[in-house]
Amino acid sequence: MDAGFNIWWGLVGLIPLLLYIVLVLREMDPLPATILCVALGAIINAKSMVAIGADLTKAMGSFLGLVGLIIMLGRGLGEVLSETRVAHTLVYKILYGIGVNTQKKAMLGIMAATLVIVGLLGTMAGGVAIIAPIVNPIAATVGLTPAVVGVLYQAVGEEALTLGPFTPPVVTLVGLTKLDYGTMLITTALPIAVITLIVTWVMAQRIQQRTKEKESFEIAAAPADDPAAYATPQSRRATNVFLVLFLALIVYGIAIKAATPYVITVMLGLSFVVGLVGGMKFEQICKTVVKGMAGNVGLFLLFILLELFFNYVELAGGFKALTYLLMPLVNIGGKVAVVIAGGVLGGFGIAGAVVAELMTLHKVFSHLLTEYGVSMIAWSVALIVATRVTNFIIPGANMVAMMGFAQSKNLKAMMTNGWVVAIAQTVLLVIYALVFR
Repeated sequence: MDAGFNIWWGLVGLIPLLLYIVLVLREMDPLPATILCVALGAIINAKSMVAIGADLTKAMGSFLGLVGLIIMLGRGLGEVLSETRVAHTLVYKILYGIGVNTQKKAMLGIMAATLVIVGLLGTMAGGVAIIAPIVNPIAATVGLTPAVVGVLYQAVGEEALTLGPFTPPVVTLVGLTKLDYGTMLITTALPIAVITLIVTWVMAQRIQQRTKEKESFEIAAAPADDPAAYATPQSRRATNVFLVLFLALIVYGIAIKAATPYVITVMLGLSFVVGLVGGMKFEQICKTVVKGMAGNVGLFLLFILLELFFNYVELAGGFKALTYLLMPLVNIGGKVAVVIAGGVLGGFGIAGAVVAELMTLHKVFSHLLTEYGVSMIAWSVALIVATRVTNFIIPGANMVAMMGFAQSKNLKAMMTNGWVVAIAQTVLLVIYALVFR
């Protein structure tokens, strides 16, 4: 134990973190929960009003503040992609390119469309909101049930958030682990996604068999020749420009090992180029981006407050005290125990906003990661599993929202697939913990 460190006072410093976990588990909104915990942390650390203001100013320029800005810009880009119908055109291209005329092709099309749109927009709700009006009638045409579509929306949407280069979880994960996007994608995100999608594909077949005589969409099937399926020349042109520029910027960023701030330039550049090609005026693009960003102002504020929250817990010695409490377990299992404990604690014990959960786990285990030299590849798997498993095993906002978009009331189907996926991901976590010692 460090000389002069008072573990009992450190445990007092953990109280705000414990309160945060309790509040989010009771489904309190993360923003007011964080405000309460910041206030408690300030009291424990005897912070004056002036000091809190100074700390908030520093937090504006922190990594979490940067992530909050990127998320707002991503929402702005999403608004531009919707306004220019680039997102819609991509969905049509995928679905009609596959040639959806059987149930399995329809499932494949739904998965591909969800993966692309959610991965590009960085939001499950926003992405599936665009997809659902197009996909649901097609699913009805081939006889897929709402239960199957809901399962596909959630399972694929969850993984899309770990694959898209500019999604909030990916930006945060890359920043925390210092892995470049290409390495993270190939070594961690893709293996988890492949396992999840294979399991979901098998489960979806079974759910379809169980529900085909019991459920159906309460909407008209898609007509054989749907005029809405054909994009305008302008939207096609904007889509092609977006795809070429997007891929070029990704490749360039990987090649030069660009840091997180590079994403800001990419978001703004794509918004204006695609907007202009898509027929929007410069002033209209600015207003559209701001409109989108406004929808995520709450998240930006949340991330700044989270930075303050974590700093206050650390200042009081809370994370160091937690390290001492975890030490007996780690002494037995070493690096393997650190990785598995991080994934399991997050997946089955901590809920809340994904970025907040990532930051919480990384802060809790930061001392152990350094002391034991834990592989960042294994740790990134732990962080991904920690944030995804929670959504698969608990009927939270993501699960319920996807059921709503799919017009499904079958929570059992969602939970069944979710638990099987959670088990598969946890097994993969154990394998990574053992391999990357």
